[in-house]
Amino acid sequence: MLKKVPHTYVIVFSIVVIAAILTWFIPPGKYVEEETVIDGKKQTQMIFYYEDELPEEHEFESQVQTWQVFSSLFNGFVKQANIIVFILMIGGAFWIMNQSKAIDVGIFAFLRHTRRFENNRFMKRIGIDNIIIVLIMMMFSFFGAIFGMAEETIAFIIILVPLAISMGYDSITGVCMVFIAAQLGFAGAMLNPFTIGIAQGLADIPLFSGLEYRFFCWIIVNIVGITFVLRYVAKIRKNPKASIMYDDDSYWRERKAGDVKDITYYTPKIAWLVYGLVLVVLTVFSVLHPVSTLEIGHASISVIILPVSAVLFALLGYFTLKKTVHYFILLLLGYTILFLIVGVMGYDWYVMEIATLFLGMGIAAGISVNKSANDIADSFLEGVKDIMTAAVIVGLAGGIIVILEDGGIIDTILYGLSRSLGQFGDVASVGTMYVIQTIINIVIPSGSAKAAITMPIMAPFSDLIGISRQATVMAFQFGDGFTNMITPTSGVLIAVLGVARIPFHKWVKWIWPLIAILVLLGFLLLIPTVTMDLSGF
Repeated sequence: MLKKVPHTYVIVFSIVVIAAILTWFIPPGKYVEEETVIDGKKQTQMIFYYEDELPEEHEFESQVQTWQVFSSLFNGFVKQANIIVFILMIGGAFWIMNQSKAIDVGIFAFLRHTRRFENNRFMKRIGIDNIIIVLIMMMFSFFGAIFGMAEETIAFIIILVPLAISMGYDSITGVCMVFIAAQLGFAGAMLNPFTIGIAQGLADIPLFSGLEYRFFCWIIVNIVGITFVLRYVAKIRKNPKASIMYDDDSYWRERKAGDVKDITYYTPKIAWLVYGLVLVVLTVFSVLHPVSTLEIGHASISVIILPVSAVLFALLGYFTLKKTVHYFILLLLGYTILFLIVGVMGYDWYVMEIATLFLGMGIAAGISVNKSANDIADSFLEGVKDIMTAAVIVGLAGGIIVILEDGGIIDTILYGLSRSLGQFGDVASVGTMYVIQTIINIVIPSGSAKAAITMPIMAPFSDLIGISRQATVMAFQFGDGFTNMITPTSGVLIAVLGVARIPFHKWVKWIWPLIAILVLLGFLLLIPTVTMDLSGF
């Protein structure tokens, strides 16, 4: 008789306990920034001290973790509060929109139009579904490569998982279309300011140099990742029950869009009022911000996107309301996504601003279909309740990091790993760096935080062993990117799986072959950085 697989909560709590046990055996320590003079130049280096050796001004108190495994769960919720609130607000906003049936209408119209291309001989041979999946994945991969899209993918799960289900696939396919795609872009990034920008700055090399080889790596990583997904999709297309999520996806199939026979197409008068108010808001912002400067990596471009979008909204809003309020709500969703991108790239938006944007969209959608204030509030609470599991698991996973931080062993683990670098050959040395960065990513999933800790150590060390600092940054980049798709300490991954209702153990079972392939691919792509004369290396 097969043993029952532990609940995701049990798995996460078990990892919290293991982290606590590690604090019993690993001595606490800390990296400290210190200025040193090398060849007459002042340089800042990260120096490691065990707790009892720390200079007085850097002293900290660590604790061997015992009963704290329970308090860490509370502190984990506090630590991940922004992601948790983000999930709850997104869930509530989308529930209001879902009850308008606008997404159902949109998915049905999308599938109806795309199915028309199936009669085309070329399209039929390639597969229209394959084209759709590839285009969507390339778009999100591009976002991951350019501005490091990560937390933002959570909001898109609620759209793309139902789309995947409506196309006859499963929730894993929906997650691949957005989260996996963004992570492929993140790992093979060309201009990601949160990883490459910080790492190259700390390594004291020109920002976003080596772009040509990174672009090549991005293409290769995407070809491999998307091919893996398409092979899986082909298997599910032949037999939907082959999916390990088939039974779990009954939740999504019950909400499946596509059958819109019972939907009444109409436009309440109050929808015109919403149209007018949104247009006024857009006009005001267009006057306040006539030109927006969007940062793309180290480059920037100034565009009059807000005035143009306001004019387009005036036209599109009128025509969509003439047809039905459902299309108008879809227009609101489209503009929400547009301003998410503009806000992130041009105005340094993060989860607070994005959650606020989606909440506004949800309220506008509810008013547009003539819901009362009480009805909108009830719908919002239903959405919060529906997505609560995802929010809770993010808080529990945060407890892992809290335990490691309070035990003071994260820097000690890093120090121990960095000491393992010895006088190997160039390929072995860069490979060892890559392995170390990959392992570190399990306990420090934040790319920017990891760059701040590891690059001041790895960059000078690469000089000693004769490896270019650019190759060291690449080792960091790959080590940071691939395991984000599997590590339980990643709040984004746990949130995505919670929203998609995919148990963690099933996700690991599905994703590990892809992770193994990508980790090996990362090593192969690192070899040219130390054996060939590449631009920027």
